[in-house]
Order: sequence, then structure tokens, then C-alpha cells
Amino acid sequence: MQLQDIYIYPIKSLGGIRRTNETALQRGFKFDRRWMLVDEMGKFITQRVEHKLALLRTEISPDKIYISNKIFPDQGTEIAINQLSDTTLKVSIWDDTTIVNHLNENLDLWFSKFLGKPCKLVYMPENGLRAVDKRFAMNNEQLSFADAFPYMLICQASLDDLNTRLTEPVGMDRFRPNLVISGTKAYEEDLWSEIKIGNIYFKVAKPCSRCILTTVDQDTGIKGKEPLYTLAKYRTINNKVMFGQNLIAMNEGKISVNDTVEIISYR
Repeated sequence: MQLQDIYIYPIKSLGGIRRTNETALQRGFKFDRRWMLVDEMGKFITQRVEHKLALLRTEISPDKIYISNKIFPDQGTEIAINQLSDTTLKVSIWDDTTIVNHLNENLDLWFSKFLGKPCKLVYMPENGLRAVDKRFAMNNEQLSFADAFPYMLICQASLDDLNTRLTEPVGMDRFRPNLVISGTKAYEEDLWSEIKIGNIYFKVAKPCSRCILTTVDQDTGIKGKEPLYTLAKYRTINNKVMFGQNLIAMNEGKISVNDTVEIISYR
């Protein structure tokens, strides 16, 4: 088994970036979901409601993140990675409330114009506090703006199996994984308890429950009913549709595409 793909999503619910290697930290990959859009009340904004966020592509350089519109590529903006401010905001993401940095009004205006409603861009500092659910945490791990866990893994064979059941196949981008594994059977990840990728150990915390975001076409921003409709027929557990696994990193360091994946223990 090998690590086939690494993905990061610097701004929550915007386009992902495929990486050949990345630094795995307790909070998630180094630049994964460190930025997020919030509304005027400080509530997080995602593709679940704002489907058109799928149209925003992200790219990254050592010092900047570039955002562009897939349909109108000349419409874009950029974020200085080290751009911080002394302005803090209290924001909410699911059941959590945390203090974050607000960047600047120019970025707010750009995203507000794109969405057609007021919003702000915020940043999760490295000392930000948002804890992983205590039922699954191993060492009081902290989160970025990811939904619930620092990492999400899917086996390529699982997507391949799903696509045999669909009239129109979907891409892995519908599920927004951080880690894609090749050389397995479909849904083999359901059986794992602890794995090692390169020199990084991961605890497989729990299956990932899927939502309507998976039904948003990442090329058009248009919502349909698949693949959630088909997944629900054979991947429903306790009224939740499961696909992929949530992970917690047990140590930190660099991992790379083509690293060997070892199963340390099974459930």
C-alpha cells in the first residue's frame, strides 16, 4: 500500500491543492484549513449553503495563497501567508467557539462581492484553541477549521467501487480527503485502528459521516443528489452515511506521495 495523494485546503470549503509532500502537525497539515470565511455573526460559511465556493481555486507559494475564479480566472486575490493582525474575533464552527485573527477589510470586500453578502476572512493561529472531541482525542489534540478531526483518509479503491454504482462517476474532490491510499481493497480503511505513513503514526479515530457538500459539483458549483443518494443505500450506519476515516496524528514530521502505508493494528 502506498500514499497516492496528499491534499490540503488552505481556506475551508474552497478548492484543494495536491501536494507531493507536506508537514504533518498535530493540528493537521501545515496549511490545511487555517483560513475560513464567516458571516456577520461570526458563523462559519461552507459549500453546504454557499455552493458557489466550489468555483474558487487556490494555489500556494512559500509566502502567498492565490485565489481565482474557475469561470473568470482574471478575478482573483491573494493572501500573504504571514499576514497577521492584532484584530481578533470570536467565531463559531459547529458546536465550537474560538478566538481567531481577522485579516483585513480588503479581503473581506473581495469575498463579500463574490458571495453577494457580507463576510469576513479569518485565520486560526498556531496557538488557537479548538479541541478534538475528548471521546477520541489521544493527547488533547487541537483542530484547525476542519469539521471535526485533523485528517481525513480515503482509499482509492473505495471511490472506484462507488463509481461502479453511479451513472456518472465523481471525482475524489467531492470528499475532500487529506490522504488517499492506493493498493487496498474497497473500504479496507474501515478495518484499521492505527496506521503508519512514512514515519508518521496515525490513530484511525472514527468513520467520516458525509453531508450534502458531496453533492456539489466542484467544477460548476451546482448541487445534485449524487453521490450521497447512492452511498446512503449501502453505507448508512445509525442514520449517517459513512465514507472515509477521520485520523489523528500521533507524531509530527514530513510525509510524501509514494510513502509506504503500514497497518499497525486493526479494529
